[in-house]
Amino acid sequence: MMSRPWSLHGGESGVGRPSFVAEFGLWDDRQAAAAEQAEVQLDEVDLVRVVFCDPHGLARSKTVPADVFRTVLRNGMDFSAGPFLFDTGHAVAVDFLADSGTGVDELLGAGDFVLVPDPRTFQVLPGTEPRTAWVLGNEYLRDGTPHPLASRNVLRRVCAEYTRRDLAPVIGLEVEWYLTRRLGGPPGNAGNGFGLQGAAPAVEAMNPGYQFNLDSYYDSVAGVTDPLAGMLMALGLPLRTIEHESGPGQIETTFGPMLALDAADAMLLFRTQVKQMCRRRGFHASFMTLPRLDGFDPSGWHLHQSVTSTKTNVNLFAAEDSALDRISPDGEAYVEGLLAHAREFCLLSVPTVNGYRRLAPQVTLAPTSADWRFEDRSAMVRVLSGDASTHAENRIGEPCANPYLAMASQLYAGLQGLTSGPPANRDAHPALPRSLREALDAFRESSAAEALLGTPLKTCLTKLKESEASRFDAWCAAHRPAADEVTEWEHREYFGDF
Repeated sequence: MMSRPWSLHGGESGVGRPSFVAEFGLWDDRQAAAAEQAEVQLDEVDLVRVVFCDPHGLARSKTVPADVFRTVLRNGMDFSAGPFLFDTGHAVAVDFLADSGTGVDELLGAGDFVLVPDPRTFQVLPGTEPRTAWVLGNEYLRDGTPHPLASRNVLRRVCAEYTRRDLAPVIGLEVEWYLTRRLGGPPGNAGNGFGLQGAAPAVEAMNPGYQFNLDSYYDSVAGVTDPLAGMLMALGLPLRTIEHESGPGQIETTFGPMLALDAADAMLLFRTQVKQMCRRRGFHASFMTLPRLDGFDPSGWHLHQSVTSTKTNVNLFAAEDSALDRISPDGEAYVEGLLAHAREFCLLSVPTVNGYRRLAPQVTLAPTSADWRFEDRSAMVRVLSGDASTHAENRIGEPCANPYLAMASQLYAGLQGLTSGPPANRDAHPALPRSLREALDAFRESSAAEALLGTPLKTCLTKLKESEASRFDAWCAAHRPAADEVTEWEHREYFGDF
């Protein structure tokens, strides 16, 4: 019998290193209990997808047999640093052969990091054969410290600050996206490469659109969306509604309130599974803001948020007076924090060239300035009030944004307003950035972004977005598209993967 050149338990096969979780104390009691439950479920599973969220908000994974995952669960798993280095078009944006400029020495040579599964996120995906489970992980350096470029850890840190103050942020998701029918054809690899995206999927619209909430238009997509609803409920997500929006085959999906980290995990799972289930059925789901397709309308991601006292279980935003158009002083301070940091954090909620097609005066009910009003969908922050469910709806985001960074930036800004108040000299209603380049400039100059993300991640994101914006600028210089035209570059860059 041929001897094995390495041991599965020695870490040399890409399965972390022995007892990595225990050595560095990476789980709390809830995670340890969840790990025991996951091990029981593994008896009914063939494969496990081990997943993390890259800086662009895309799920990256490795699939392992269930028996291998028993080792991965407590040892972690080695992953390449590649997803931290590439921009949205897979162009190398962060130097990994010399000095990356981020201060993360482990990026040299694109060295591995260790992904540790969070057993609380382990769940079996419905309707898969072979039977497949999904689990999200947290990224660590090999010395057991959180990876400085890990976006999920940014949200974990912000949530920990709320916990320290006996507070809990509560999030509701409202997401618009497009369902189209695939037409077949080549897979889009012609001319593809690093920073050179091939053709986007060829699709056709599901219906003419522009009959808001028309039941007949919903019925035209129900053969896909009704099974999707069943899948989302089987995944344990708190689905509230699926409805037909304005555009041709434009869908809005809403979810009930969740704790912030659970909401971000749910957003990543939702987008990934919706895209995969639609593809299996011959359809295409896209969370790109505005595809280059006739008659399509921009999609947004509205983030509903409030803060609860963990001591009293009371919503801090609810005013003592239960009349309409009321919000507590704490709630108003939180909203003012959102406005004060809106420009410098815009990049984290609207991270693509295409997302700024929506933040324009000609787009009805999309924000163009950092303002707030009661029950007004044209404001950046719409406040819904009158009872214990009073909350703020931030309407700035695009559907494909990294959920951990988008939520962390808004919760951080709100907490700054709640605890410190907005800067005294800020503009009353500053204009929101009109382009990725403008948003990147505001982000680059932001000390608050550095405080939120840390220098390595801020630097990394700046490099990724500079690469993306520069490639777009170069394409525009060569092709000279109309200023208000969704370009072929954008459609190739975002429509398929996002």
